[in-house]
Amino acid sequence: MFRYFTLNEANEVLPDVIKKFEYALAKKNDIKKCEMQLQITLSANHSFEEYATLKQQLNSAITKFYESMEVLENTGVVVKGLEQGLLDFPSKRFDEEVWLCWKYGETEIKFWHEKDSGFMGRKPIEVSDESLV
Repeated sequence: MFRYFTLNEANEVLPDVIKKFEYALAKKNDIKKCEMQLQITLSANHSFEEYATLKQQLNSAITKFYESMEVLENTGVVVKGLEQGLLDFPSKRFDEEVWLCWKYGETEIKFWHEKDSGFMGRKPIEVSDESLV
């Protein structure tokens, strides 16, 4: 669901977004674990049954990951880098589309950047910045 966030709206939904982000990250880690187990099974002397079971677990982990990403992005945020912990909230500054920028570990949104610049272009939000609508 697309929407523009004000700074207050983004900070209000942030705790829920963080939970959904952490869940998606955990699902991504589940995929990595399944892939490692599958590689071990391929290189060792395991049965086809063990391989097939692990392959099904990997397929299930991938499905759960994509479902978790869909739930996360249905909040209106855009995932810019799951492993880097970067999420953006669409917003407007005056009439210009901008991103409210959040990095994993931050407890509130304190930065924004232009549409065509990324994390390196982050600018602090002024305390009295009422231009973010």
